[in-house]
Amino acid sequence: MDRLTCYDCGETYAFGDAARCACGEPLWFETDTAGFDWPDASNPTEDAVSLGRDTLWRYESVLPATAPTGLAAAAGGTPLFRAPSIEPTDGPRVHLKVEGVNPTGSFKDRGTAVGIGRVDGPVGTVSHGNMALSVAAHAAAADRDAVILVAEDTPDARLAMIAQHDPHLFRVRGEYGRLYYDTLERDLGVAFLNSDSPLRVAGQKTVAYEICEAFAPEAPDAIVLPVSSGGQASGVWKALRELTAAGLLPSVPRIYLAQAARCDPVARAYRRGDSRVEPVAGEPTAAVSINNADPPSGNRALAAVSETDGGVVSVAEEAMLAETERLAADAGVSVEPSCAVATAAVRELAASGELDAADDVAVILTGSGYKYGGADADGSSVREADRRDVPDAVRDAVS
Repeated sequence: MDRLTCYDCGETYAFGDAARCACGEPLWFETDTAGFDWPDASNPTEDAVSLGRDTLWRYESVLPATAPTGLAAAAGGTPLFRAPSIEPTDGPRVHLKVEGVNPTGSFKDRGTAVGIGRVDGPVGTVSHGNMALSVAAHAAAADRDAVILVAEDTPDARLAMIAQHDPHLFRVRGEYGRLYYDTLERDLGVAFLNSDSPLRVAGQKTVAYEICEAFAPEAPDAIVLPVSSGGQASGVWKALRELTAAGLLPSVPRIYLAQAARCDPVARAYRRGDSRVEPVAGEPTAAVSINNADPPSGNRALAAVSETDGGVVSVAEEAMLAETERLAADAGVSVEPSCAVATAAVRELAASGELDAADDVAVILTGSGYKYGGADADGSSVREADRRDVPDAVRDAVS
């Protein structure tokens, strides 16, 4: 599995020869899924636990890397469960895919694990959030150097989270959006596992493999997820293409993408009916992890939506924050606002009739809210009590 292909023009390259196609679009790995079937869970290998066979590595035969040991063996295998308490009235059945239980608390571990398993030497990334933390942690576990390039305005608390894994951490002044391309165009002696690199997309496609295997022999009607760079949307689409080729999907789930309205270049292109995403002048938003005004795989994300008859939803800031609170209070799941846009989008799609009570919808919650402190507590919800008064206070609270 050493060939890369452009989804748009079909040009192929040997792995390592190009980061993006000459036409400007991103590349992904060619994968032959002829003969692929769901792994037999009733017959695990003797070393299943140590090799992570119950995680994303159960799909090793369709990945461009071999199963490692250590932290990278633990990525994937995340829970999927139905959450009736947050389902819209007369809306679809909602199934939450909780990626926050990955080793560093986000879906980024899937791509990092495959990248670490394939390339040698120093690894790096351009990120000031989940991807930075993931690369730093996995590199530490593999005794590899890591180079992390973050934006100048990255909060100190987030820097501290990344720095604990002892990477080479740089806070970069200047045009941060150009760093992605700088790391592709210059030989820096580091394998950069950026947001939509072919290795990262290969790892991240496994979330859709897991969702579809859970529904087999049926398939979900739709998969809903946040979109930033477009790398995760690309991975989901790639998985659906591969599973269709393998004959394992009776129908192809529609892909719906969600963005914060304050920074929604993919949604704007979708509303215009365009096949190309134009950069926008984004505004500050609580959805910091998807605040990407110029997504490098935006066009591929749009193609995923078009080919699966899905859509793209812009979510207002107030709706996104309300959904963050709803997920925590009603489903028991703490997520970043960047994740809550997805269930908020389901609510809007149900209201418009795009999704209804006959549909099963898998929603990918991409990251944990715990590591970022969650929502600020409302002071009115915190009660003071002396120890001697606790019995009466508790009885009053639940009566």
